Amino acid sequence: MADARPEALTIDGHDIDVSRPDKVLFPADGVTKADLVDFYRRVADVMVPHLRDRPLMLQRLPDGLDGDSFVQKEAPDYFPGWIRRADMAKEGGTVRHVVCDDAATLAYLAAQACITPHRWLSRADLPDSPDVVVFDLDPPGPGTDFGALRSAARAVGDVLDAVGLVPFVQTTGSKGLHVVAPLDASTGYDTVRGFARDLADLVAAGDTGRLTTEQRKQKRRGRIYIDTMRNAYAQTEIAPYAVRALPGAPVATPLDWHELSRSEMHPQRYTLVNLGRRLARRTDPWAQLHQHAGSVDEARGRFDRVARDQTRRAG
Repeated sequence: MADARPEALTIDGHDIDVSRPDKVLFPADGVTKADLVDFYRRVADVMVPHLRDRPLMLQRLPDGLDGDSFVQKEAPDYFPGWIRRADMAKEGGTVRHVVCDDAATLAYLAAQACITPHRWLSRADLPDSPDVVVFDLDPPGPGTDFGALRSAARAVGDVLDAVGLVPFVQTTGSKGLHVVAPLDASTGYDTVRGFARDLADLVAAGDTGRLTTEQRKQKRRGRIYIDTMRNAYAQTEIAPYAVRALPGAPVATPLDWHELSRSEMHPQRYTLVNLGRRLARRTDPWAQLHQHAGSVDEARGRFDRVARDQTRRAG
């Protein structure tokens, strides 16, 4: 798909080898490694701010969708020295993660057949203090009506707003939606995860016919699962503007809330092929996300009143 298929690039003074640029990574779509590198170069201005300073987990498919996929946390020794690493604590030692602070790193990762980068919810210098809380809305199947997903996202967003946090939404590029709220990184993971679970339980209790927080699939009974398990140390979320390793090369895409109502909207609405047209027409809806950072402790202080109000209305 790309007009030029270079085997070497120079970005900001860094040389990047692109071996086998014509290697087809998405067979049904004809998308090559060169196309993937070109896509990440083009979206770097909007994507890198969402990755900067964060440890990454890399989903790599050297032979494309028809080959093996593996997840990589440890940065390989052969990655060039100009790529930033961060040593993150784990039980019994550390893991040296890649950190993507610039367009050259993003393009290099694509050249290594990293189709999908996943990001930590905290920054490398404050690893125990998440600065986003994430609600992953997981539908029971691919045929789920998008209207139900839209309603679930708005229900989560409404409660976040009621407790004083500012909600944002994105397609995942897969089956569902993510609702996130920026935090001031003043609270640890355990507190954030507990708060997220309580808020998800409250939202699900308001629509038990369509929503659930049951982890076991057999107990969900066809309902949308509000997953809060990502809100834990060393867990990750799909990075904004990341390509998914799925047919069609769909892209996780931040949205304005009013876009959920559009008839053409669905979790795979934007792709490697069409996202450029979107970015040419509009700015990143999440560009100012962290200017709206809130406190979980303050939100917790409002939570009981919100829960009482919901119980009173239900009664």
